[in-house]
Amino acid sequence: MKLTEKSVVELSLRPGQNERQITDTALPCLRLRLRRTRKGITRTYIYKYDGGSFSLDVAGTTLAAARKWAGSLQAARRLGRDPAQERDAGRLQVEQTMGAVLPAYLQLKQSTIRPRPYGELERHLMKYLKPLHRLPLSAISTPTLSARLSAITHESGVTTSDNVRRSVHAFLVWAMRQGLIRSNPAIGVERRPLKSRDRVLDADEIRAIWESTAGPDDYSAIVRLLLLTGCRISEIGGLQWPEVCSDRIELPGERTKNGRAHVIPLVPQIAGILASRTQPSGRANVFGRNGDSAFVGWGASKAALDARIAAAGIKMKPWRHHDIRRTVATGLSELGTSVEVIETMLNHVSGFRRGVAGVYVRSRLEAPVRNALTAWGEHIGEIVEGRVQGDRIVPLRRA
Repeated sequence: MKLTEKSVVELSLRPGQNERQITDTALPCLRLRLRRTRKGITRTYIYKYDGGSFSLDVAGTTLAAARKWAGSLQAARRLGRDPAQERDAGRLQVEQTMGAVLPAYLQLKQSTIRPRPYGELERHLMKYLKPLHRLPLSAISTPTLSARLSAITHESGVTTSDNVRRSVHAFLVWAMRQGLIRSNPAIGVERRPLKSRDRVLDADEIRAIWESTAGPDDYSAIVRLLLLTGCRISEIGGLQWPEVCSDRIELPGERTKNGRAHVIPLVPQIAGILASRTQPSGRANVFGRNGDSAFVGWGASKAALDARIAAAGIKMKPWRHHDIRRTVATGLSELGTSVEVIETMLNHVSGFRRGVAGVYVRSRLEAPVRNALTAWGEHIGEIVEGRVQGDRIVPLRRA
């Protein structure tokens, strides 16, 4: 039967008949399907072929449009394409959103990298890129990524934005290898130049921080230990009692950035601060709420410290916790400490400590590191007592 706009509307089902299909003789691959439902008779155009079928609702579709639709599918079949497979692939791409695929990637990375870098990776992909989670991977483009990274730059700074860029680039490389996308849109994202930080606290600023951390709270003790050791904040904030020995602190490799165990001699100034802490029964952490976990609340605690310094009438340029580590290294250098000892004390893996040589050299530097920490602690005392002032950490006579 050759379908017409009028017959499509007037054709019906016989009593007791639930479904009927009428082939359009003008285009045999097109059929009109009538189906009885609770709401009445529904009308649907059907394109059927040996590999499957497609349906198109009659409502809002003219017969001419339906014939054009069926004709395009028939042309695709003649070219060797499978419309059903293309349809399923399109549906799969829609289902493969960034948010749906990320858990598999993160599960893989969690088993191959250490906890701290994994935590950063998870934060980059799950927190900062959350607005992109609803998008299919195939819909994430270079402009889309650029816009999101620009927003991150505005909200959290250039460094965070660049770290997120590197994390999403690695994720999209993995997605390419899984056949989920054809190309990596992160390759075309413009990389924003990073400004290297060179902030070093002067003697007056060190004294201001020390005097404003005289309280018994965890954060005050942590900041003073950072000033005395040059350690990273995660190493001191997550310090555990089993790591504190009679004459040293022994940090295992899983708690350091480079994965190498690190020894910090317990010189008197450091031992005195740790002696003031009490170990709750059955609790492992030196700092943190009730010893259940590592210290948290860095941002709020530093803001309170800055407020105390300002209330004392002292003006300080903006600074970060990591500036303390740079200050310790600079101060030790100005005191005449060798680069080898400074690198060992900070647990840096560069220069002479690379490769096998670093393994053998490390042990013979324990005594020089202890001496350097002792000298630095004494120098901090001189700064606090006001015997060292001005822009330099070390008096000119000792440079």
